[in-house]
Amino acid sequence: MRFDLVDLRLFLHVADTASITHGAERSHLALASASARIRGMEETLGVDLLKRGRRGVALTPAGQCLLDHARIVTQQVEAMRGDLGAFARGFSGSVHVLSNTAAFSEHLPRGLASFLKANPTISVDLEERESAGIAEAIAAGAADIGIATDSAVPESVRAHPFREDRLVLVVPKSDALAARRRARFEEVIERPFVGLPRQSALQRHLAGHAARLGRSMYLRVGVGSFDEICRMVEMGVGLAVVPEAAARRCRRSMGVAIVGLAEPWARRRLVVCTRSAGRLPAPAERLLQHLLKLGNAGP
Repeated sequence: MRFDLVDLRLFLHVADTASITHGAERSHLALASASARIRGMEETLGVDLLKRGRRGVALTPAGQCLLDHARIVTQQVEAMRGDLGAFARGFSGSVHVLSNTAAFSEHLPRGLASFLKANPTISVDLEERESAGIAEAIAAGAADIGIATDSAVPESVRAHPFREDRLVLVVPKSDALAARRRARFEEVIERPFVGLPRQSALQRHLAGHAARLGRSMYLRVGVGSFDEICRMVEMGVGLAVVPEAAARRCRRSMGVAIVGLAEPWARRRLVVCTRSAGRLPAPAERLLQHLLKLGNAGP
């Protein structure tokens, strides 16, 4: 079998995106070249690795087997590269980090900035996902580090305490709800909402809880940040559900009020998670230790 690292990384990207086109883009290859490489792997093995359809591709049993091995091989290569880089020019390499919306927007930016400044030869590939998807990806070895809610992390993933996180309702100061300390999600579900774009992890999370009530959220507009959301709320466009840290920050300069959500899912604990088996590459281990110190230091 004559597979090189380009082949294996391409196959990982194709499997992650369920698309040869998107896998080729992530691998910085032309579509024709990527298709030829996949076909060459199948011809060498004598089996189909992918089921091709109109909406993308799916792994065959042989493809799933190759995916598992490809992840192991690439992880070992990254570990080798990180360890050798430590001897050559200090810690170097790239760390793949998955984060839910709350940590992605509120808790990570400053912490990552201080880490990257202190480690100029390390880069971070940061991706936003829902907590359940993060746990699955970490368990499968598709990323180095994840930040997710503890309830979504199985025992097969190693979890370290990071931060307390609570979702709250943000309303205009003039709204009748502003005098309330708490409200139930079902009490406000019929009201217009402002939020992040529908495809964001937090918005999908809220839509799921609305669906469990047999309802759907009326999202008037999806904007790019919690500051923009709270500014829209201040102007009376709608209500919003955001992390408490963002709500408190925005309340200092905007005419909004914070109302607690009386839902068990609104109070969450964020954890930093890594796969249980094997050790992290040196750059990822250094970032992990930095995040744990950041979590212990508090907001």
